[in-house]
Amino acid sequence: MTSHLGGNAAACCNHDPKVEAASQYEPLSTVCIDLAKAALQPRRFRQLTNWLERPKLFCATIMKKLAPGSSIERLLMAAGVLTVLFTNPVADAEDFGFATVETLGEALFFDSNLSANRTLSCTWCHAPSRAFIDQLQPAEGQAVPLDPDGKPIGVRNSPTAMYAGFAPKFGKTPDGNWVGGLFMDGRAATLEEQAGGPLLNPQEMAMPSKAAVVDRLKENRDYVGAFDKLYGKGTLDTPDSGFEALTKAIAAYERTPTFAPFDSRYDRFLRGEVTLSEQEEHGRSLFFTSQSTHCSQCHMLRKISGEAKEIFTNFSFHNIGVPPNKQLRASDGSPSPPDIGLQANDRTPKDAELKGKFKTPTLRNVAVTAPYMHNGVFKKLRTAILFHNKYNSKQPEQQINPETGQVWDTPEAEGTLSLKELKSRPALADHEIDALVAFLITLTDRRYGPLLK
Repeated sequence: MTSHLGGNAAACCNHDPKVEAASQYEPLSTVCIDLAKAALQPRRFRQLTNWLERPKLFCATIMKKLAPGSSIERLLMAAGVLTVLFTNPVADAEDFGFATVETLGEALFFDSNLSANRTLSCTWCHAPSRAFIDQLQPAEGQAVPLDPDGKPIGVRNSPTAMYAGFAPKFGKTPDGNWVGGLFMDGRAATLEEQAGGPLLNPQEMAMPSKAAVVDRLKENRDYVGAFDKLYGKGTLDTPDSGFEALTKAIAAYERTPTFAPFDSRYDRFLRGEVTLSEQEEHGRSLFFTSQSTHCSQCHMLRKISGEAKEIFTNFSFHNIGVPPNKQLRASDGSPSPPDIGLQANDRTPKDAELKGKFKTPTLRNVAVTAPYMHNGVFKKLRTAILFHNKYNSKQPEQQINPETGQVWDTPEAEGTLSLKELKSRPALADHEIDALVAFLITLTDRRYGPLLK
């Protein structure tokens, strides 16, 4: 990448003798970077640090090459160079890290200027540090994301955005069952359509129209240059073409390995890199053995158990009898109607048989994406498994919700339960439930291991 200083800027950051000679200035470069950070907008400073492998060393190199003068003079001049470098207009999208639609999509994903009050970005409900769920979860009693004022955003739990790129387009299978799409009710047919949904949702980013979103994009000349380069000159001239390109860019970012690393302990086990404990192996056997559990009926996409890159959902829709989250429903001080799920999807008929059905979620990173179910009614993973087990157990203690100490509440939507799937297997003993929990923990991607408790 050619910089405004001439030559290859990235070369200043290599670990070679020519660059190491600048090391005497590296202590001062910390101050230099701080000065540049104060002068630049946050997004541009992120671009600087992404662009340069070692920005401090780059700054030190600049100071070494500047005319003789005091350390302070050199420092201020170096900071000025960085500031000018990252505030001048550019002719090439690559100069600011937008060489691909994926890198452009990443910037858009993090950009809070795309919300009405300029405070929310996609990361508000899908934080990278939290396996792309709500960054405030799982606070005590919190089931859904909260807006900056602390009010609930809707009545649904934030699903992880990880592995969402594998969802098939919403539609019907050959046997007539609905499958795929995005959001828990499948109302977005594709990942691109989903990417645009929150921008215009009055409960989320609350932009009034596609035109308003595109106007925000045009405020940023780097975006204008990037969209022209990557999607064709004049892409942002009309609301429809600009908005469509935005959704494509965000979806492209969500299809990168950042969202689907396939590096959990389970994946590494399949590659022969690690071994599972006896309990984890028992849980794996229970999960994939149809005679023991019904897990793989809905939480397996591949045809054969143990295949690489299993998504752990077949994207089908079911009503498993999830009870209402009464605490959430009462949080706004007024009763709310039941969440009817798939039945509310505009692409489906309003048949009563669809009431209360929700898309089967992936189980990847499930151990670090609490709370559980579409309404966040369960706080612990073990509770979610016990809830499934209640359909097959006759033991009185299995009919008690351990989080409330009360009998499991009645379903939010009755009459359409997937009882064939729920009641098709024997009840699990406590040690088997523990084994399933242990196995599901192995589905945690490597970067989220520290989140496990």
